Amino acid sequence: MAKNSILSKFYNIGPILLLYYLCISEIDTNLEKVFEIFTLNFQIILIYFWVLKRPEVMANGHVFLAGLINDVVMGFPLGISSLSYLIIIFVGTYVRNKSVNTTIASDWFTFLMAMVLSNILFFSLLNNFSDLTFPFSKIGYNMFFTLFMFPIFWLLFNFYQLMLIGNRDA
Repeated sequence: MAKNSILSKFYNIGPILLLYYLCISEIDTNLEKVFEIFTLNFQIILIYFWVLKRPEVMANGHVFLAGLINDVVMGFPLGISSLSYLIIIFVGTYVRNKSVNTTIASDWFTFLMAMVLSNILFFSLLNNFSDLTFPFSKIGYNMFFTLFMFPIFWLLFNFYQLMLIGNRDA
């Protein structure tokens, strides 16, 4: 029983460890160098899914700290990623509290709204408080590919949740 308990705790912290890894590794920037226009904000997919399905796995403090780490690694003003991640948490928590049963279609639609709000905040703060500029085409590609990849990662995370963590939604 103790071995199973330790293993289940390890599986429960898997998503938060993946979030920290993604924030430290700059993996989205590396993909952009290889595929030119393919840019993906995997962190917000990860945060949104786990806040929606299992909020105890993705704690707000960890998400905020991961955002600070991401800002340091990417060279953004401190706190901008954290605030955009908190917008994702806010929308995910609101949707989780207001809906009885979620489907991939409803999660996808609400994810679009969360991503738009998060990116509006992120890029407006970035334009006002730094000298970094991003062309609108790059922002558009990022939003498109992130939205396009959401159902694929939703299915993968759902499988991970069912097989390794358990069938219980929050």
